[in-house]
Order: sequence, then structure tokens, then C-alpha cells
Amino acid sequence: MTIIETPFRKLLIIEPRIFRDNRGYFYESWNQQVFARAGIPDIFIQDNQSGSSKDVIRGLHFQIPPHEQGKLVRTLAGSVLDVVVDLRRSEPTYGQHFKMVINASGHKMLFIPPGFAHGFLTLEDDTVFAYKCTKAYHAPSERSLRWDDPDLGIDWGIDKPILSDKDKQAALFKGFRSPF
Repeated sequence: MTIIETPFRKLLIIEPRIFRDNRGYFYESWNQQVFARAGIPDIFIQDNQSGSSKDVIRGLHFQIPPHEQGKLVRTLAGSVLDVVVDLRRSEPTYGQHFKMVINASGHKMLFIPPGFAHGFLTLEDDTVFAYKCTKAYHAPSERSLRWDDPDLGIDWGIDKPILSDKDKQAALFKGFRSPF
């Protein structure tokens, strides 16, 4: 397994070692010892999975302290454009975003530490997205930022995504006071 650092502190790309043969493939999606050496905590307590058609944006979501979540995300079928926004005020990357394509055939994962807003755009029909969370979902602590916020400047490559009513009502970054 290869752990790749990004320009954002503690935001890590995980590239598993894939073993292929005539039957298919095998890889480790979780290895506590390898992840611990990379600083990924062994405190995942909730697994989530979503299925979506093409052109769906889910996010940009986060939970405020003391219910902030770290996430280990991957795509089980299809592909997504995964996007995170750094909400940690003390970081030089505060307010900046990172994005990458995560697809089922590539098997890459992304570890998102607490203090990031997270969202993704599905690039294919029947996309299945999975994430392990370091804390349980807590509805009163959930917040969202707008996917098309001009101050964030994220190029999603789409003008009219499919959005939930909640995501249509998300807050703008301007005036946002980060609790991180």
C-alpha cells in the first residue's frame, strides 16, 4: 500500500497494492498498522454507502465540533469527482479545495481528516460510494457549503447537477466562521 501526501496537511491518497490473476483481483482496503504509520486514526465507528445516477452532486458536507468527522472514502462502482475544502483556520490551505477522480477500477482511496467539507460528483450511472467515518452522524451538527460558491472557485465540470433540496439551500463561504 502506498500513502501519498497532498498539499493539504493530513489529507492522504491511499493507493492499495492490487493482486490480479485470472480470477480477478484482491487488495487490502484497511490495514491498521500501515494506516497508523501514516497518521490515520483507528477510530472508525460508522460506515456509509450511497448509490447515485450520473451528474449527482452530494455535498459539500461537514459536521462541526465536537461531532466533526474524519472519512476514508472510496468508490465501489462507477466513478466520482471527489472534492474537499479545507476549513481549518490555522492551515495555509484554509478555504482552498482539493479534487481528484476516484473510480472503482483504480481502487484509490482518500483519507479526509476532520476540518474539511466534503462532496462528490458522480461521473457514471450506478455509482456506489463508500466511506468510513470517525464519528457517528449527528444531524444537529451537520452543515453544508454551496457546491457552486464563487469564493471557493471549484470547477466541477457541470452546470446543472442533480442536487438534494438540502444542498440547494447550502450556505456560502463568505461570512462563514469556521469552528475548526
